[in-house]
Formats: sequence, structure tokens, C-alpha cells
Amino acid sequence: MSRQQDERPAPGSARRDAVLESALGTFARFGYRKTSMEEVARAARISRPGLYFLFDSKEALFRAAATQMLERDIAAVERVLADPDRPLGERLLEAFDQWAGRYVGPLARDITEVIEANPDLLGPIAQTLSQRFGQLLTDAIAAVCGPDSAARAAPTLISTSIGLKRQVASQELYRERLATAIDLYLTGCR
Repeated sequence: MSRQQDERPAPGSARRDAVLESALGTFARFGYRKTSMEEVARAARISRPGLYFLFDSKEALFRAAATQMLERDIAAVERVLADPDRPLGERLLEAFDQWAGRYVGPLARDITEVIEANPDLLGPIAQTLSQRFGQLLTDAIAAVCGPDSAARAAPTLISTSIGLKRQVASQELYRERLATAIDLYLTGCR
């Protein structure tokens, strides 16, 4: 390992995290292909050489930014679904909001579209975390409604969420409609 790599801020450092947040917004604004390292550096308020010090390439930067976002989202979902003091419907709605609802709306939609349009850049992380999300939902539903019901409900609710995400213009409307779907499901579960 080179001396430069040894001196790079570790994942989770405040400087690196701020750059990744700026990068995600820049990729969402311009798309992967049109985003330049210069644009990201400008948005992150660092020099282009400083950006290359942190990330060897645009591909590495994109992968790190998307991975950070997905890992943060799945950690939030895990916390929400693990809270036994909240009703299942509330936990499900909040879990979906953390995983998908935050990405409803013009700029937010662009972020997920950039990620979905460039799956080869991410490698297996997007699929792995999506599967983890599905398993977390299934486990939470199974604890209340039983495993057979959960095996049918989790994929159906995920499909509902995906459809809503593409149909509605705001996070508020996404939550409202998804809450209706969850309530309808839970009525049959009880």
C-alpha cells in the first residue's frame, strides 16, 4: 500500500462523509456520465487533487457514495423494525420511508435513478442490501402475523412501494398511500 493510501481519511471520517454527500447530490443532478470530478470537488468545496487524494476515480467515488447511502438506510431500517414498543404498522411505514420514501421527489428520484442506471458500478452491494431489506420486513411481519403471511406480504408491500415511488410527487403522498396499503394488509393479518 502506498503512503498516500495510508494517509487517506478512513471511511466514516467527517471530511470523507461530507465529500460523499456532495458527490451524491452532484451525481443526482448531472447523472453519472456527465458528472466530472471537478464538479464534485466544487460541490464539496475541496480541490480536485484533494478529491483524487480521497478517491482514485469517479467510479470509486460513485461506489463509495452510493454504498454509504444504502448502508445508512439499511441501518435505519434495522433500528426502526427492531423497536418492539411501536405497533407493526408504524414500524413498517417508517422502515419503507427510510429505505425508499426519502427518495421520492424530483432531486431524490434522480439519486435512485442514477444508482439504478449504473448497477455494474456498485457491484453486489445494492442487491445484497435490497435482499436484507426484504428479509428484515419478512421477519418483522412474521413476528406478528406468522411466517406464511409474511412470505406473501413483504414482497407485495415492496412492489407497492416501488410503484408508489414512481407514481407520486412527494414523500408525504408516498407515506399516505403506503400507510393505506399497510393498513389494508394488517387488517387481514389480525
